Amino acid sequence: MRIVLDAMGGDKAPENPVKGAVMAVKEYGYEVTLVGREKEIRKELEGEKYPEDKLSVVNVPEVIDMEEPAAVSVRKKRNSSIVKGLEMVKDKTHDAFVSAGNTGAVVCAATLSLRLLPGIDRPGIAVVFPTLAKPILVIDVGANIDPKPLHMLQYGVMGDAYSRHLFGKEDPSVGLLNIGEESSKGTDFEKESHALLKNSKLNFIGNVEPKEVYKGSADVVLSNGFVGNVFLKVTEAFAYAGAELLKTELKRSGLLAQLGALMMLPSLKKIKKRVDSSEHGGAPLLGVDGRVIIAHGSSNPKAVKNAIRVAGEFYDHQVNKHILEELQTF
Repeated sequence: MRIVLDAMGGDKAPENPVKGAVMAVKEYGYEVTLVGREKEIRKELEGEKYPEDKLSVVNVPEVIDMEEPAAVSVRKKRNSSIVKGLEMVKDKTHDAFVSAGNTGAVVCAATLSLRLLPGIDRPGIAVVFPTLAKPILVIDVGANIDPKPLHMLQYGVMGDAYSRHLFGKEDPSVGLLNIGEESSKGTDFEKESHALLKNSKLNFIGNVEPKEVYKGSADVVLSNGFVGNVFLKVTEAFAYAGAELLKTELKRSGLLAQLGALMMLPSLKKIKKRVDSSEHGGAPLLGVDGRVIIAHGSSNPKAVKNAIRVAGEFYDHQVNKHILEELQTF
């Protein structure tokens, strides 16, 4: 399997993408093609040991920066690492594309280049979300900020297929993120989405409040891209703030508290691993006719490595094929 990695995507590119790619080819054995400014990529590869037949570089001069508007930059920068990388997937020379770059640009370029699966009107970013009970899938977290109720039904079908074939769920429960459990809660959009989902063949359990998401009450949680993205970022911010508050209080509490924390260190490490986004790697862009994985802009090498792993799992489990099969039944 051949995976294209946007070497210029992310806050610390090309350093982190290159290191992550080296880790991935060693651990997973995939063939990875680094797309970006070759001179900068080669500099990062100096001193790295890796199987040279598994890692290659394609020189692309342009970069779409994080702050650039998506549609305009995709049209103007045809020789960017995002656009060229996705064209390599479109041309079938590579099996998947991974980027920690400009999310809007990746969504826009993927939609234009790869097109959408038959029966899907808008793509959605699906993230694996840790909860108290189990990992769940939240979709959408940023691709479509103004969806229609029909798009939510399509997200439900895609999330159902993903959960079945990657998480092994026989009949995944699907919930709609809302401010209350009652069907009368929310805007007209939420109410119409609720009615559509309730009358579908999905295992729809109704509205779920944020606290129920953290409990793992639903296997798949549906949201519009704006609310989903805010929910995700608030969760990340709270986790960071909680860790910093704990460190501050331990320093203030004296030696006894610090010794207690030292004894708890193995448990604290396990908790950190469960909530560490770098363990999950990247989020699949569901709905496009190809395999596209979007990683966090702050991804470290470990997160990039795991995003490449997610791309491999997406390929191995033939997720798009299963989505198309489920769409037939709906």
